[in-house]
Amino acid sequence: MTRVLLLAAALALPLAACQPGPEGPNGTSRDTAGEAFSAIGPEETVQFTGTEPFWGGEVTGGSLTYSTPENVDGVTISVERFAGNNGLGYSGTLEGQPFDMAITPGECSDGMSDRTYPFTVTLKIGTEQRSGCAWTEKTPFTGPEHP
Repeated sequence: MTRVLLLAAALALPLAACQPGPEGPNGTSRDTAGEAFSAIGPEETVQFTGTEPFWGGEVTGGSLTYSTPENVDGVTISVERFAGNNGLGYSGTLEGQPFDMAITPGECSDGMSDRTYPFTVTLKIGTEQRSGCAWTEKTPFTGPEHP
């Protein structure tokens, strides 16, 4: 019986160590259960970027611009914003495909520069899923401005 309790305790310790702390990016408070994510206000512009393939853009309010190297000017679409318990969601339609982007707090690297971003991005266009990073003027990236 003691051995089972020790094993259970040993397995629980790493799980407890992996839980997010009370601090979010740049020392901002993480939202508690039941409260909507508020680290990025509805009036803020969120910029995002990803690699493999390269993509990026920005979203302000209900308007999102998505760009790629093939379309540097990007395509602007209407999106709906949803503030969940630990992040934001933006949903719309891009060239006939469902476009769903989730932004959550967490240190992020684009793998191409020496920048560290305060938010992670998970993007799904149709059935293709991509990962990237995001920042705002209020919660900027750290590292070189022009890597």
